[in-house]
Amino acid sequence: MLNIPTQSFPAPSSQQRVAPSGQSGRSKVALKPGHSLMDWIRFSKSGKDLTGLRGRLIEVTKEELLKHNTRDDCWTCIRGMVYNVTPYMDYHPGGEEELMKAAGIDGTDLFDQVHRWVNYESMLKECLVGRMATKATTAIKAIIPPPPLTGLDRPISVAPPPEKDSRPRYDWFQTDVTVHLVVYAKRKIPSSGCTIVDLEAGVLRLEVLLGKMSYMIHLCLADEVEGTVSVHTAFSVGKIQVSIRKQAKGKWTSLGQPLELHNTFLHKKDRAPYYRDCVLVCKTEVNHNTHVFRVQLPRGTVMHVPVGKHVYLKALIQDAEVVRPYTPVEKNLAAASHHSSQESDLYLMIKVYPDGVFTQHLNNLHTGDHISISGPEGTFNVRPLRDVTHLYLLAAGTGFTPMARLIQLALEDLDTIRKTRLLFFNRREEDILWRYQLDELAANNDRFQVEYVLSEPCESWIGKKGRVDESMLQDFLNRPDGSKCYVCVCGPTDFTELTLRLLKQQGFSEGELHAFSG
Repeated sequence: MLNIPTQSFPAPSSQQRVAPSGQSGRSKVALKPGHSLMDWIRFSKSGKDLTGLRGRLIEVTKEELLKHNTRDDCWTCIRGMVYNVTPYMDYHPGGEEELMKAAGIDGTDLFDQVHRWVNYESMLKECLVGRMATKATTAIKAIIPPPPLTGLDRPISVAPPPEKDSRPRYDWFQTDVTVHLVVYAKRKIPSSGCTIVDLEAGVLRLEVLLGKMSYMIHLCLADEVEGTVSVHTAFSVGKIQVSIRKQAKGKWTSLGQPLELHNTFLHKKDRAPYYRDCVLVCKTEVNHNTHVFRVQLPRGTVMHVPVGKHVYLKALIQDAEVVRPYTPVEKNLAAASHHSSQESDLYLMIKVYPDGVFTQHLNNLHTGDHISISGPEGTFNVRPLRDVTHLYLLAAGTGFTPMARLIQLALEDLDTIRKTRLLFFNRREEDILWRYQLDELAANNDRFQVEYVLSEPCESWIGKKGRVDESMLQDFLNRPDGSKCYVCVCGPTDFTELTLRLLKQQGFSEGELHAFSG
């Protein structure tokens, strides 16, 4: 009997809404009527045999997989699991051509390039053929169990650290009323925030993000504790202290029992996202189709989402698990560009689409309803901005969301940036997000400028009109002598790809560009 994994998606290699400059998401194609996401969910649950195997699960060799490589017989492998995607062809938003790139082969790398956040395990559950057959030597190794974990002995890491002796370590101490866990990162810690703590029912999960790496502590605590935690970070020396109050006075003989993946140091992309149950506090209208959703984290969670990162929201819709990425904003543009490490609320600016399965679900939530939210994801790094003098932001529609905190960061924390300019593309004037706040910020701060471009302006509009093109960018981008420029782009895929191409034609290098894509 096959051991089919039950781990929820996004999968361990799921990374982000933030991509390197030359990398962007797929282009969507127009689907036939009756082929929406909800239509696929209904079809997949209709009881029809979508694999052709009458419910059997099989082991698939590489040679067998290769035989199924046509439009009418298409199998592909994602993370060791083989799916018959033939019935999904007409429902795929990226079109048939994109699915066929992975026909008959291991499509994991292709999938990760453009679909990282897609919940394929739930979406293709009824299309599961089975598991890829493993080589004999690999199979033998796989059945050898690791040594049992006892007490607080350090377990063997499931992946080697990137450099010898660079692995973080931890220790703990206590008083009669408190217990303190200390992580020594062995490197400076970014001040933008990198520690996520979840305490629930006596289980402590602590994740420290260190560049591309993730260090995790996962323990069932030795005795009962209060439900809140406090986190104190010494950034320059790389030390993090987590403090928890005991429910009863006394001394513990140990901190607790290790749980899965305790004391592991992995590449972040290999760490499965962890979801916590959050509560909707309120919704604030931004314009006719966009709201800011204020979400409260659980009492025992401490999480700060660094600038440029996103989180995943997950919901069960008609028995299908649907996941989408969203980039947090601040409460408003006047808010500080960074919160206290104890901040308990997230603000998510979300456009509600008339035919959007997930956004309609969110829009129907009421105050007090619950939503699952992951920790920070993405590879955006503020380090390249440290010596930048001119920051240019090109955003279309809700592509503004990552730019909002970038603007605040540039104006409040990065004195080297002499000028931050936003070129904001929308269809109509009423679509412009936070326009009043942007105009007010530009009026009160001479280091910030904003210009709006409308593709469907009314007759009274006196601003820029049209779509992004070479001449528009030439007018907007200024490279004074001795300056160092950086350009960030975010918007629909076609907008992002065209803008990047035009920027490169104007002489901007890969190191001067960053594209957010989703």
